[in-house]
Amino acid sequence: MNIKILTMFILAVAPIFVIAQSPRKKPNIVYIMSDDHGYQAVSAYGYGLNHTPHIDRLADEGALFTRATVTNSLCAPSRAVLLTGKHSYINGKIDNEATFNWNQDNFAKILKKNGYQTALIGKIHMDGLPQGFDYSAVLIDQGEYYNPNFIVNGKKQQITGYVTDLTTDMTLDWIAKRDTAKPFCVLYHQKAPHREWLPALRHIQEYTSRTYKEPATLFDNYEGRGTAAKTAEMNILKHMNWAGDNKIPPAMMDELGISEYLSWDKAAFNNNLGRMTPDERAKWDAVYNPIMAEFRTNYRQMSDSSLMRWRYQRYMQDYLGTVAAVDDGVGRLLDFLKENGLDENTIVVYTSDQGFYLGEHGWYDKRFMYEESLRTPLIIRYPAEIKAGQSSDALVQNLDFAPTLLDYAGVQAPDDMQGESFRGLLNGNTESWRDVIYYTYYEYPSIHTVKRHYGIRTQQYKLIHFYYDVDEWELYDLEKDPQELNNVYDHPDYVQIRQRMHQKLEETRLKYKDSTTNDKQFLPVSKP
Repeated sequence: MNIKILTMFILAVAPIFVIAQSPRKKPNIVYIMSDDHGYQAVSAYGYGLNHTPHIDRLADEGALFTRATVTNSLCAPSRAVLLTGKHSYINGKIDNEATFNWNQDNFAKILKKNGYQTALIGKIHMDGLPQGFDYSAVLIDQGEYYNPNFIVNGKKQQITGYVTDLTTDMTLDWIAKRDTAKPFCVLYHQKAPHREWLPALRHIQEYTSRTYKEPATLFDNYEGRGTAAKTAEMNILKHMNWAGDNKIPPAMMDELGISEYLSWDKAAFNNNLGRMTPDERAKWDAVYNPIMAEFRTNYRQMSDSSLMRWRYQRYMQDYLGTVAAVDDGVGRLLDFLKENGLDENTIVVYTSDQGFYLGEHGWYDKRFMYEESLRTPLIIRYPAEIKAGQSSDALVQNLDFAPTLLDYAGVQAPDDMQGESFRGLLNGNTESWRDVIYYTYYEYPSIHTVKRHYGIRTQQYKLIHFYYDVDEWELYDLEKDPQELNNVYDHPDYVQIRQRMHQKLEETRLKYKDSTTNDKQFLPVSKP
């Protein structure tokens, strides 16, 4: 072959060679976090309460984690853990009242330094202008469902519409207008389905017409547990708000002699519905007024058990109706990504800031280390790498989200991040994973009166220490007692297991640097 022909051949095949050897394009990241969305209310988890077809589509096309947990089951602390990859006592956001220091590093800042464009849209529930984002449009505190106020790049503005739809609109708009030369990461954070639950108008007729199966422990009497479960104030019958939560008009409460449990009950009703336009309020009242009229007729003849059942149904109707719009938003996002050729190279994560009680143990809310609030839904789809239809029972935590997303982006996580990337679990490159997770909760004395506690969970056992104004230990065998009804801490058959769990607890606290604090707000009253 002469030189001219050889040169032409090399030039012809060179582009093919370069394409074959070029590194994979950095993935885009859409991190979807709802608020208080219990895994029981995601139909992919198989509880049968409701149907979430679009979130289920993520599970069908990606990986579903069945034992994902949080490190602190509370709104703002969970978000701080997401951002920093550090436990609450390290990042400083131990409860909803503590200040979060935005000057500390977070994974969005790191992505931005490495060529990503970043955005935070929706709920963050932390004071101060978010750092690490090219664009932010965040709700104030908990936010409002109808015609909410947003802080858009530091400036307050009220936006007309339903908050779940607006959060989706702004997310899709930002992606559409992004710099297409760069990869992007957007934190798409829904307020829904946080209390008080106000569904979108398009869903209220359907969901208020449904009846939901009661959980087996709706009338739990807490006999097998300690002081903390017995004194918590989150019982649906005794502690849920009548107006704000169940939508009974304040004037009807007065007429029937129903008093407020919390001083802001009636104000919540008036403020939430008062944000509606006249047309929105008329459509709302057309559905809810007949429900309340029937309640007025029956109330004085209702026993405590029938009231509990009525309140549970009202709770589920509004809660699950509120979830429906979240699922709608996921569907719109997935369709948008596909229509714009972004679906193959975009990581989509769906999760919640923690789990939630949907009547189990008679409760609503979260906070406890018991399963319903400890566990959180977690689904991740990335067609370029994650095989569809996977399910994993690995003990991953929200502590792991930051290092995992950095890993996918090809960025080294800082050494002080306490979480671990679970990327290898999904692509078959991780043969072993942690066998224990660590949990802390500090917001006491406070609303719901859930006592301070910390503990560990393995695949089969859970050890919890309630402290501060009590000194009580609880041990559960999750294989034999998945509903956590019987504390076996003092049972003779569990002596060796208790000892092993105490040893593992001390090792875990040392690993996560939570064994030598001198601050009284963290310090247990005693050791085992």
